[in-house]
Amino acid sequence: MTAIQWIQLIVALSFLVVIHELGHFTFARIFKVRVEKFYMFFNWKISLFRAKKFDGKWHFKLFAKNDDEEWDKHPEQTEWGIGWIPFGGYCSIAGMVDETKGSDDLASEPQPWEYRSKKAWQRMLIILGGIMVNFIAALVIFSMMLFHWGDTSLPLRNIDSGLYYSPILVAEGFEQQDKIISIDGKEPEMLSDIVEAIIIEGKRNVVVQRGTETVQLTMSEDLGNRYLALNNEHDRKERAKAHMDDTYQKRPYVLISYFMPFVVDSVLPNHAAYFGGMERGDSVVSINGEATPCTVMVQNALAEHPCDSITVGFFRQGEYGEARLFIGDHAKMGVIMKPVFAFYEPEHKDYGFWESIPAGIRYGWDLLAMYVHQFRLVFSKEGAESLGGFGAIGNMFPKLWNWYSFWHMTAFLSLILAFMNFLPIPALDGGYVLLLLIEMITGKRIPDKWLEKINNVGFWILIALLVFANGNDIFKAFF
Repeated sequence: MTAIQWIQLIVALSFLVVIHELGHFTFARIFKVRVEKFYMFFNWKISLFRAKKFDGKWHFKLFAKNDDEEWDKHPEQTEWGIGWIPFGGYCSIAGMVDETKGSDDLASEPQPWEYRSKKAWQRMLIILGGIMVNFIAALVIFSMMLFHWGDTSLPLRNIDSGLYYSPILVAEGFEQQDKIISIDGKEPEMLSDIVEAIIIEGKRNVVVQRGTETVQLTMSEDLGNRYLALNNEHDRKERAKAHMDDTYQKRPYVLISYFMPFVVDSVLPNHAAYFGGMERGDSVVSINGEATPCTVMVQNALAEHPCDSITVGFFRQGEYGEARLFIGDHAKMGVIMKPVFAFYEPEHKDYGFWESIPAGIRYGWDLLAMYVHQFRLVFSKEGAESLGGFGAIGNMFPKLWNWYSFWHMTAFLSLILAFMNFLPIPALDGGYVLLLLIEMITGKRIPDKWLEKINNVGFWILIALLVFANGNDIFKAFF
């Protein structure tokens, strides 16, 4: 990960954690529950910044220990602060057994300003506040992105040359330039719809147009897991290359893509193509005599010849020519190719303010539904291997700062945070919700001692998951 990616990751997660905790804070204050501390980042032993209002004025401290007798005399006021461990944060609510306090800290009888003295439905809203804010924030961000940038897309109906299919899909019966008519009876609108349907949702019945014929294909039941295994292996190889050379740009495994020619838009000075005499407008059609009629095939063929001399066949103004190139470790010719929009007509739609709101809600909801469908793959061996921690999340951000990409990733992470917190795992919000539902159904309150034990179990489960996910990142980086 680059420094810019780390910065984007920390800024995005900090923003999302703060608004998540503000959701808890807001509902706690609505029901007149005291919030003892509100911190961005964790403040073990010391805090970078502390602030609290008492005696009619604000008091501030920098790089201070967390204990302060004078400040502790005013428990009715919230202490605001910034910790020094730059991930996460917390909102310490009075009278609640959570990660900040145990049952022994609640020895006295319940007080009117405490969480435990409130009705079950009020406690439920306090718990759900963080999830609701994360979900709403994602929808707001998506809506404002549509309002500011609009939406540019490339529908499959605008692609007249068919699609490129990777070897794993060719093995399923696809042929290059097949046009997908329907998947389980539904016509896909975008390229992403195809991946979502056959890999994430596991739909199996595909109808394609092949020339003048209509062909029906049936996908294998284990296609999703086989794709994950293949993608994991590809990712390991790309990480190894990036580890050997920090400037290496990792290339994702392409499952399916537009069948578009590789046409040179510009030649980079002092690179292989420059020395080989290639020019703007050259259309690459072969590598070492192997036909490469589309962009992905060119890239795949180049990847097989790092630090090697290759013969590039191309057409220039209708005439065939060849160039002998020596490509380095990166297995690239040193050209910038024409983008997909140079060959196919995109569709762009601008949104007014009020129009962008329902469109953003639809987009966010569809994205959440896709993530929930994808979540089922985690419970397979291949899915577990693909799990990643902070490094994997950080690599999803661009290496150069881009506001569109930053906000899109932030909104997506906000959806993930809302969904993951809703899971009924002890110590997560969903675990509290499950216990409150049990209380509301049975009419019996779970003792604080049991709540503490359940939370401790959940806490260690979460630690184990974090260690496993980040351990995956480390293993992939070095092995």
